[in-house]
Amino acid sequence: MNDTHTEARESSKLVLPEDVLPVLPMRNLVLFPGVVLPLGIGRAQSVAAAQEAIRQERPIALLLQKDPENDAPGPDDLYPVGTVAAVLRYVTTGDGGHHLIAQGEGRFRVREFLPDYPFLAARIERLEETTATGSELDARVLHLRQQATEALALLPQVPQELAQAIAHVEQPGALADLIANFLDLKPEERQQILENLDVRSRLEQISQFLGYRIEVLKLTHKIGEQTKEVMDRRQREYFLREQLKAIQQELGEGEEGNGEMEALGHAIDEAHLPAEAEAVARKELRRLQRMPEGAGEYGMVRSYIDAILALPWSKETEERIDIGEARGILDEDHYDLDKIKRRILEHLAVHRLNSSGKSPILCFVGPPGVGKTSLGQSIARAMGRKFVRVSLGGVHDEAEIRGHRRTYIGALPGNILQALGKVEVRNPVMLLDEIDKLGAGGFHGDPAAALLEVLDPEQNRTFRDTYLAMPFDLSHVFFIATANILDTIPGPLRDRMEIITLSGYTEEDKMHIASRYLLPRQREAAGLTAEQLVLEEDTLLALIRGYTREAGCRNLERELGAICRWVAVRVAEGSSSGMQVRPDDLVTVLGPPHFESEVASRVALPGVATGLAWTPVGGDILFIEASKSPGNGRLILTGQLGDVMKESAQAAMSLVKARAADWQIAQESIDKSDIHIHIPAGAIPKDGPSAGVTLAVALISLLTGRKVRPDVAMTGEISLRGLVLPVGGIKEKVLAALRAGIHTVLLPARNRRDYEDIPENARQQLTFIWIERVEDAVAQALEMGQER
Repeated sequence: MNDTHTEARESSKLVLPEDVLPVLPMRNLVLFPGVVLPLGIGRAQSVAAAQEAIRQERPIALLLQKDPENDAPGPDDLYPVGTVAAVLRYVTTGDGGHHLIAQGEGRFRVREFLPDYPFLAARIERLEETTATGSELDARVLHLRQQATEALALLPQVPQELAQAIAHVEQPGALADLIANFLDLKPEERQQILENLDVRSRLEQISQFLGYRIEVLKLTHKIGEQTKEVMDRRQREYFLREQLKAIQQELGEGEEGNGEMEALGHAIDEAHLPAEAEAVARKELRRLQRMPEGAGEYGMVRSYIDAILALPWSKETEERIDIGEARGILDEDHYDLDKIKRRILEHLAVHRLNSSGKSPILCFVGPPGVGKTSLGQSIARAMGRKFVRVSLGGVHDEAEIRGHRRTYIGALPGNILQALGKVEVRNPVMLLDEIDKLGAGGFHGDPAAALLEVLDPEQNRTFRDTYLAMPFDLSHVFFIATANILDTIPGPLRDRMEIITLSGYTEEDKMHIASRYLLPRQREAAGLTAEQLVLEEDTLLALIRGYTREAGCRNLERELGAICRWVAVRVAEGSSSGMQVRPDDLVTVLGPPHFESEVASRVALPGVATGLAWTPVGGDILFIEASKSPGNGRLILTGQLGDVMKESAQAAMSLVKARAADWQIAQESIDKSDIHIHIPAGAIPKDGPSAGVTLAVALISLLTGRKVRPDVAMTGEISLRGLVLPVGGIKEKVLAALRAGIHTVLLPARNRRDYEDIPENARQQLTFIWIERVEDAVAQALEMGQER
């Protein structure tokens, strides 16, 4: 019986009760009463329901789905309140689609869903609105109508019929439903409005939604106006720029400037600048583009951009450190200097094994001409890096290190960044030459203080040049410094460097250096071959002894250059095809010898002693002369003496007076004589704690009438008790004695620790006597004395 009943219902003779309607589930659409909307349907149940409603000329019930993704919704998947809609038209397209136009008639609530239908069918209960009258309701209606009019004015392309409909709808509920239909609301919010049967409440609800929508539309309109204004301004600027370009082309101007700006922009792209530097460069380029070429600031901005682009922010030389090759390069470029070469190789080895480590800054200290700068060049060769030299001699302005402020006319980066721009890589070997000759700080600032940041591995990663006004990484630079003396280097700056001392050369060293390096270089500079100029060893020795008594080899190279030029004149004249210069020819070429052994002649009388002194240009011998004349015991000092040497002379005189009996000196000869001590050597200032022994020996020689041995030189300070105190610069002083033809050197016994620093050939040629008291010096230095 049930099967028969079901088949009957599925047939075309199916008849629905009056309160039962076919249900059409809607995915995201809520139809309000009084509103006409086209609907598209595709599910089989929905098509069957729509066709059944048309067949029986019945309305259809529209219910919103709770989940729009559900393709087969059941009774529990639908909201219980919906809209009864009349089907005005039903169309089936050629591709099988089904479309209908429906008009909402009223609200309903589902009482129950009926089973056994080929579509969803429900028994419904039509719902009536709660109506009310009064001024409050009229005011709400008027306010809502005004809001709707305002909203329509903000919307683009609004149909004129919609505005007229809102203006002519009289019923409050119908007005609310009409306005709710064109509001951009979520399906759940539309369902809430549909279920609200209280007209007053529904008007307030829609007014709130509409008020929010108006604010959004106003903000959207404002943003659109601003965007349009920006676009209009850019478009205007574009047209003006094009017009300006056309005018400049007509005047024959502008093409070069535009090309220049494009070239600068392209250079910034290829420079691979850090983010901060690139941002600054592009900002300055935009300023430059807007600035006429005749503006006073144009050149300053262009120079600043050029300075940024000239710096090697990322470009560097590929480093290659081979310790064996580095040893060969150092031996090839420099003779001897074994300890220094070993320290350099240690430095390079550590750098190779730990390139990111913070190694100390090497500072080569020594007299001029001993090879400090060439050592830096050899280190650059050994590392495969470029070499650049920055001279610090006479630098007295901090701005020369850090750069000048851009506000000054002609401002430039500091010497450090200028050198990097010249060498075009960020990891060169940079030689800071003559760091001991920095000017003292004053109102220009302290250049030594500026160098602290440059040479500190903890700080130079963010070195800030005043002109550049942004950090630059100096940690990739391999710094080397040179100096002649340490005393004038500020303590904090010296603390950041490792001091490596280079002393002077012996005659044997100079012979090797001249034959291997200096003579070939000067011969090539003069355009001569080895056959055209021959210098034998005896000639070189005569040249070194008679013309170049110095710690280094600078004057030796100058004299060799003079000899080469002299020979070059004769070869160029055709009077000779080549020459062998002999010792006798040196007088013809260079004139009389500049230096002769004057020790014997100087100490031929009592009261003259030969001392050894240290100077910034190496060691030197010092003659101390003492004489007496009738007087009352005064001590007279002359010869550009410093305070330390004056005090040494007074101490020596006090010691001689106190020990006069030991040396068989008559007290009367001291009390009734004025003692005059003179240290000749022109106007060269002389100072330092190392002449006490020499002064005492000269005084004892004068007062005893015993001459000082001509082959003896001495150094050391004394105390009032007659003790000989240690001094510095032993190596330089010993080499000076060797150059002067001295055979015996008296040194303080406490300076034995410096014996290993003396070159081997000097140790072989000299006799060293270690003295502890002044009596030892007197016994060894004065003639008729007993040698120990």
